[in-house]
Amino acid sequence: MSRAERPVGLLIVEKLMGLVLLAMGIVAIYYVSQALEALGSYWLLFTAVGSFLIVVGLALVIARPE
Repeated sequence: MSRAERPVGLLIVEKLMGLVLLAMGIVAIYYVSQALEALGSYWLLFTAVGSFLIVVGLALVIARPE
C-alpha cells in the first residue's frame, strides 16, 4: 500500500506558519531587550515565550513531510 500524500497547500501553509512564528519570537525577544526597565522581573517570562516561539517556528520550518 502506498502512503497518502499530503496536499501541497498544507505543506506551504505549514512552512509559512513556521516563518511567522520564528519572526514573532525574534521580534518579541528584541522588544524585551529594549524594554528591560519597564518589564521589571517579568522580562524572563517574555524572553521564555519568545524563545518558545522561535523553537516551534524552527521545528515547523525544518520538519520534513513523511
